Amino acid sequence: MAMDYYLQWLVTPLTLAKRYPEILLSIPCFLFLHHLNRRRRMPVNWPVLGVLPSVLANYDRLLEWSTDVLRLAGRAFVFKGPWASKVDVLLTCDPDDVRYVFTANFANYPKGREFAAIFDVLGDGIFNADRDSWAFQRKKAHALMAEPKFRAFVAQSTKEKLEKGLVPLLSHLAEGNLVFDLQDVFLRLTFDTTAMFVFGFDPGCLSVDFPTVPFAKAMDDVEEVLFSRHVTPHAWWKLQRRLNVGHYRKMATATKVIDESIAQYIAMRREAKNSSSGGGGGQRGYDLLGSYLDSEEEVGREMAHARGHVFERFVRDTALNFMVAGRDTTSSALTWFFWLVAHHPDVESRIVAELTRHAPANHPAQLHKLVYTHAALCESLRLFPPVPFEHKSAAKPDTLPSGVHVHRQQRIMFSLYAMARMEGIWGADCMDFKPERWLVAGGEKIRHVPSYVFLAFNTGPRTCLGKDLAFTQMKAVVAAVIGNFRVEVARGHVARPKLSIILHMKGGLKVSVRKREKL
Repeated sequence: MAMDYYLQWLVTPLTLAKRYPEILLSIPCFLFLHHLNRRRRMPVNWPVLGVLPSVLANYDRLLEWSTDVLRLAGRAFVFKGPWASKVDVLLTCDPDDVRYVFTANFANYPKGREFAAIFDVLGDGIFNADRDSWAFQRKKAHALMAEPKFRAFVAQSTKEKLEKGLVPLLSHLAEGNLVFDLQDVFLRLTFDTTAMFVFGFDPGCLSVDFPTVPFAKAMDDVEEVLFSRHVTPHAWWKLQRRLNVGHYRKMATATKVIDESIAQYIAMRREAKNSSSGGGGGQRGYDLLGSYLDSEEEVGREMAHARGHVFERFVRDTALNFMVAGRDTTSSALTWFFWLVAHHPDVESRIVAELTRHAPANHPAQLHKLVYTHAALCESLRLFPPVPFEHKSAAKPDTLPSGVHVHRQQRIMFSLYAMARMEGIWGADCMDFKPERWLVAGGEKIRHVPSYVFLAFNTGPRTCLGKDLAFTQMKAVVAAVIGNFRVEVARGHVARPKLSIILHMKGGLKVSVRKREKL
């Protein structure tokens, strides 16, 4: 009986293959193509579905998978979205494409309507703005950041926050021999410092009791939703909006918290300005909001002419854009930096030696002397750029230097993460953490690397205005932490990128710290 059962299972496929030989031929072809595609890890642009099945299959490792695709495709690949979804994406990590789009043909590659739709929570702030609005906002921000009094305010505020906030907190954690999330600590630190620079107030997020700050939590929720929008068809957005469910509901709730928090800060800053000035005129504030309040008529007149915006909305959008820029990118950079240093004791030893040589290294006048520390930060930013993708769209049809044709309104994504992992760009040791690659002979100066190759601070007309301030702040944090503590990653901790528009570490960075003998 059993033998008859097994014979039946054997004979039936053979009979089918005899009657329908195309089946016998198609099976090995399918298996061969499946094996070939899996081995090459190249996505298939299927009819109707496009590349969506491949994206979903690799969603949990999207950065690594897209890097593999670009490596195999020659640094550029077009990902076709589902039929009628309008989400075709040209992904590239070619430096020539970067230089062409961000500099040589800048006018043809604005952020575009698609970008503004995805990042609608940022309003018409500097990240979303194009043309006249962008030019005005950049000019205004540049004037503030170039102001010596503002730079002095930033340096002093950072120094005080480190001495009275970060170091005491880490000392408390060291005394208790506690394992904690260093990424969360850095997010709290940069949230406080950025709020001070933007609003003129310290929210007190960085403290021993680790208070919950709704504004900060809402920013985390927003960033998670923004990333998912890059791979979600527009029709799905509309359905969620109509039903008020899923990511749309999460975004709406977070946006409400953000709007209420910023409105409260603006009201507080207005009150402080009026009380200190007797209700008129007054001394110019050194924070961004104080500066804008002092020039309210100019800003309102310029923005009303350019975009028809009221002043309050403009300040809201500007404040949120700078909060994202200052809080998230710096905390991400610091998190990956300390993870890398913890796994490279030779790098840590050289940083300690440099801090000893230039003690007190946390003094603003000494920070520029920390050349090796600067090189290590550059190397960390290369491997783990806080913003792993840059987004553009074409105003007119064009052909990129890589040879790929782009149509009007084509979404173009530049993978900074993949660019760092291309041997043709950074050499055979591109995957290694080597601060020395940033030093000229003798190690006394930083080697110049074109910004279209090292894109962590953008390039061309949109180059980050806060680059120098960011390096100063990060070096101050490094001096405060490594100068006082040894950071040890918890046993078994696995570092993986979180799927977000900011390259946070998934699950945080679990560490413990031990006090270091004074340098």
